[in-house]
Amino acid sequence: RGRAPASCVAAYVLEWMRQKRIMYSSETSRRGLRRTLDMLALLGGIVLLAAVSWEIIGGDHHRFSTPYLIVQFVVCVLFLLDFFVRWASAPEKGRYFLRNCWFLLLSIPYLNIFGGAALSRDWAMLLGIIPLLRAFLALYVVVRWLVDNRIRRLFTAYVFTVIVFTYISALVFYDYEVLVNDRLHGFGNAFWWAWMNVTTVGAEIFPVTVVGKTICVLLPILGMMMFPIFTTYILDVYRKKKIEE
Repeated sequence: RGRAPASCVAAYVLEWMRQKRIMYSSETSRRGLRRTLDMLALLGGIVLLAAVSWEIIGGDHHRFSTPYLIVQFVVCVLFLLDFFVRWASAPEKGRYFLRNCWFLLLSIPYLNIFGGAALSRDWAMLLGIIPLLRAFLALYVVVRWLVDNRIRRLFTAYVFTVIVFTYISALVFYDYEVLVNDRLHGFGNAFWWAWMNVTTVGAEIFPVTVVGKTICVLLPILGMMMFPIFTTYILDVYRKKKIEE
């Protein structure tokens, strides 16, 4: 009589351990899959950034070329595959879709759908930079699992955001202003202008287009946001050193 309950308990424990082992193996596989997808999305974003840089700096500033449209389409397809694979492997698919649908919206190749070669450069540029926002998210996700400390992670992600956003702002500013702004001479001037504005110093190149003026407002705001985060990071490092002493 005493052995039957004991054998039932042992069987229950063994089954519980088996279920836990399966769950752990499944979670490990999902984590590995997520990291692989994060790296692929980041590489796709880097390729897209390099392609748009080549297109703006060496292009004619009127229409996007066919090779660039092909590159953007391939990268956007990669972003879409990344979303749907994550969605398919998520335990709660409905909740995942509602919380991450903006990943899907940023991955759609709008420039290819609306005919980037036929659109005016102004509208094509606005549509073309949308997938770069998806690359920003990939960058943040990779930083999140590479840096364990929350404050350091925030600081690292913000530094990369400032650098990349300033560079993209210089590209967009150059593309919109180079044909109409007499003070702008080459991409080097645009890059210098962007860094002077993000550091809130300012530059003697005044935007004349609506997009240029908008960037001129956003860059100092981004720069002013950096100082509190930088101060928080320094105080956190100082506090930890004091505790260790």
